[in-house]
Amino acid sequence: MTQEAELWIDRRRLKRQLLMWRCIAIFVVFVTTGVTIVNHTGSDSENYIARLEITNVIKNDTKRLATLNRLANDNNVKALIVSINSPGGSVVGGEALYRSILRVKTKIPVVAVMNEVATSAGYMVAIAADHIFAQKGTITGSIGVIFQTAEVTDLLSKIGIKVEAIKSAPLKAEPSIFSKITPSVRAVTQKLVDDMNSMFISMVAVSRKLKEKQIQDIADGRVFTGRMAQKKGLIDAIGSEFQARVWLADFKGIDKSLPVRDIVE
Repeated sequence: MTQEAELWIDRRRLKRQLLMWRCIAIFVVFVTTGVTIVNHTGSDSENYIARLEITNVIKNDTKRLATLNRLANDNNVKALIVSINSPGGSVVGGEALYRSILRVKTKIPVVAVMNEVATSAGYMVAIAADHIFAQKGTITGSIGVIFQTAEVTDLLSKIGIKVEAIKSAPLKAEPSIFSKITPSVRAVTQKLVDDMNSMFISMVAVSRKLKEKQIQDIADGRVFTGRMAQKKGLIDAIGSEFQARVWLADFKGIDKSLPVRDIVE
């Protein structure tokens, strides 16, 4: 009987200890989950200014465009800073970014900040903003379009290689590195470049509120410093992100104390 009593007491003690550890484990899980929920909610409910960095060669980045579309529907984003350091890129890449930023601009203020360089498609992106800042020494402009190709027929001939193509029409797949540029090929390619260039000039004229003739006079591919660009009306002011924050506060009522967050694509 004594052994049975001791065994019963040990079992009771073991059950109490097991219950106590279960309670501790549940409490720890509850506290951890609660902290996570609080932190998550606090992060989501905090207003902020978004920063989109455009660097290197610009291409048609569908992931970046989707991020911008989500940004336009985020009620916590109060403004967008587009930080540009790019020599340009494809016409389609620049145009797609330009139109996506325009959509964001219908919801919140957008300001562009040029760094070392913002030329060609890099400048195309900037003109979508409400206000453009550049440093005095920033290289910008280069309004224009270029189409480059090569021709290696003479080289191939020297090493005994002859390339033949059977085409449905003379202009199919032209210009090509395997054939000399004929007057007709040059003419249609020039029309292609001219049409894209006309689109670029119209975008600049509309965005900068200038006459197309004013843009045409400087849309010969030349680049400008930030100071020169300001005189030409291509940018609004000399300054960095600090001045951009001041402008957002003074002209758009955006609280200076709001944090700036980089957009994660």
